[in-house]
Amino acid sequence: MSNQKHRPARRRRAWARLALAFTAAAAVTLTGLPDLDRAEAAKAPNVKPVRCDEKFLKNKFPSTPANSGPPDSLPYDAWPNDENYTYDNPAKAYDGVLPPTEAQRAAAGKNYRKWQRKYNRTKNPADKVMEIYARYNNQYNNPKGYQDFKRYLDVRYIGNHGNPPRGEAFEARMVKKYNMIGPDWWCQDPIEYTDPETGEKRTRVVDAHNRRTERKVEMKSNGKIENDQLIADRQIAKERPKSTFRYLTGAKTEDSTKNKIKQFDDDLKQDRGTNRTQAGVNERRSNAIERTQKPNVFTNYDKRFNPDPLKGGRGPLIDQALRSGKTVEEARRIQAMYNQNNRGGYFGRGPGGIDFSTLEINYVGTPVKGKGLDYSMRADYVKDPDENPGYGGDAKLQLASDAFFTWLALTPDKFWVNLNPIRPDVIMDKEFAKTDAGRVLLEADLTLKHDYADAMNPDKYERGERFWQAAPRTPEGMPCLPIIRQWITPKPAKIREQDGGIYILDAPLKVNMEVPTGPDVPPNACKLTDAQTKQAETLILTTIQPELERRVNDDKSYADLRRVYSSRVAAEYIRRQDAVSPTDFRKIINSNDVKRWPLRAENKDWDKKTVYDKYVDSFKNGDYKFERVYDGKVWILSMGGVDFSKAPKKNITRTQFNTQHRGLDKTTKTSVRAEVTYQDSQTAYLGGSTADQPTSPEDPRPTPTPTGSDGPKPTDTPSTPAPDPSTHGGDKTTPPAKDPDGNLADTGNSTPIGVIAAVAAALAVTGGALTWWMRRRRAAGS
Repeated sequence: MSNQKHRPARRRRAWARLALAFTAAAAVTLTGLPDLDRAEAAKAPNVKPVRCDEKFLKNKFPSTPANSGPPDSLPYDAWPNDENYTYDNPAKAYDGVLPPTEAQRAAAGKNYRKWQRKYNRTKNPADKVMEIYARYNNQYNNPKGYQDFKRYLDVRYIGNHGNPPRGEAFEARMVKKYNMIGPDWWCQDPIEYTDPETGEKRTRVVDAHNRRTERKVEMKSNGKIENDQLIADRQIAKERPKSTFRYLTGAKTEDSTKNKIKQFDDDLKQDRGTNRTQAGVNERRSNAIERTQKPNVFTNYDKRFNPDPLKGGRGPLIDQALRSGKTVEEARRIQAMYNQNNRGGYFGRGPGGIDFSTLEINYVGTPVKGKGLDYSMRADYVKDPDENPGYGGDAKLQLASDAFFTWLALTPDKFWVNLNPIRPDVIMDKEFAKTDAGRVLLEADLTLKHDYADAMNPDKYERGERFWQAAPRTPEGMPCLPIIRQWITPKPAKIREQDGGIYILDAPLKVNMEVPTGPDVPPNACKLTDAQTKQAETLILTTIQPELERRVNDDKSYADLRRVYSSRVAAEYIRRQDAVSPTDFRKIINSNDVKRWPLRAENKDWDKKTVYDKYVDSFKNGDYKFERVYDGKVWILSMGGVDFSKAPKKNITRTQFNTQHRGLDKTTKTSVRAEVTYQDSQTAYLGGSTADQPTSPEDPRPTPTPTGSDGPKPTDTPSTPAPDPSTHGGDKTTPPAKDPDGNLADTGNSTPIGVIAAVAAALAVTGGALTWWMRRRRAAGS
């Protein structure tokens, strides 16, 4: 990139990226920063190589140790750990700036340096916001400019200020960890090579280069190496045949990166006639903790998981959820946008790197009045975030938070749903029906009914064929099943209460099945003897029930159910802590007021009757038909609640926790401040905290002429007036009973109460009924 020749625009842009170097100081301020909004120029990199020990350790060691540099014997060397490093990004303090009005854009103009100088004099955050608006204006009409202010602020402003210090902080840690010191190791070392297509000279800036051994080390705080860097390295390997290459990644290395480097290594081995590793990956998972420095009125505080409607929290989970797209198509576009601005790994694997459909709460701290709440959630990583990115993070996080408060606000006797074709009056509690948690439970109940029929489909599963061969018959030879009640309840959650919080290690769900009795059982289309009924019930419990339970605990169609149940376990812990000592949640608990957590977005007009009608249609008309020959006759057959009032828990011992979940406590606590992984798993842990956060107004825009007022001045009142403190938000609470297995008693009530008592015999009588028609014709050959 040192040449000045003219080339086609497309190729010039592709090779221009090779010149990027992370030259910002580790301690970054917002004064005197270069214009990071301009497109990169196709010119030689303006970097000066420096000895690695001098750059990062502020010392010049007289010699290079024999063991310096990362291990290089393996093509892929993974070493999961839970080490932390920190870096400063003062730009993050402005992540709550709202899009400018036309008047504000006009007042800001394009001369951002003017506002920069003013901010340096006044230190008024409002002047910094006007600088941001001016920078936004300055790039607005550029071919690569951003019109979406939200994305500009996050990607181009905050990200561009965060990439250099994060990248350098990771490099500093690796230099120290692997003794890349002495006169042989040089950092930010420009290496010239020839473009094989044009013959032009180009420059590749190597993060760490041993000039004596020709060992080249690229360090990425995320898990992705850029394609243009690999292309350059291939050419350097040809021109410098002694060169070997190591790629240090600070997060889970993407499969695409591992595959490309493996192919690079295989090609070099073949070309050089050796079996020794020539290019490989050293995965050193580390936790990058960003320090915002000085929050102000323009800092974003998210209201989720905060009992005070005028306060909020911060954390890596909130950042990633807000960045994610709403659909897979939007997520793919957003992922590409962030990839172009992620050279220092500031955005990790990108907004699409997390499978938000698996997001569940796994930890809440002990709530102390006036001190806020720490929390953590876990989610799987996606395998290919560029092609199949995760999406929907904002909605999934909102659902988990809303469900958490729903379980606190409503009394437990309301936590049930019921689909019975002859009881349209007993579907679910009316207050529960106003929430997304209630919606999720009822829709999961309907899905269970459909899955019950699907699991025994002989045209789809060998299991279904076996089932119908073994099903009882009427005297006429017709296959017949009794009415079966199916409903979902929690199994005991595996938890550990220690270190001022509760770790939710596993929260499985159970599918219950039985032949119901009572006045509310729908009529069956065929008659069975008691012995045949027992036979059918046993057949269903051994053949169909395990498959349904697997689906409920594993399939994506029940992911929202698992998400809201994890929130149920967390909320029950808060209830019990509040019963011992008043917390900030006291006014919410048992208030039966859910106005702050309503049905949202596309579900705002959801109605329980719609789900009920779908169920009745399925019950009456069946989900599918199949034809089989039994006893020489052709038969055409048509195949047609959830109760969270209890949330039983089993507290494992400290020894079990430390043995089976070694280091999880440290990982979880770190996740409040940084996105982390647990050991070598494919699971991300992200959290947040509502502790010590200032009240934030709804609209922190500066006026066109900044006034200098930088203190938050809330004007809104809570959307839902809280109950009078003397009422304790509802029913009086009493301390929980001691549990012999670890000081956490089973939750819920041992006997039905309220509505449940009135309908105990009739609850959740489900479909699963079969209707039969016999086509009176002979089977072939009969």
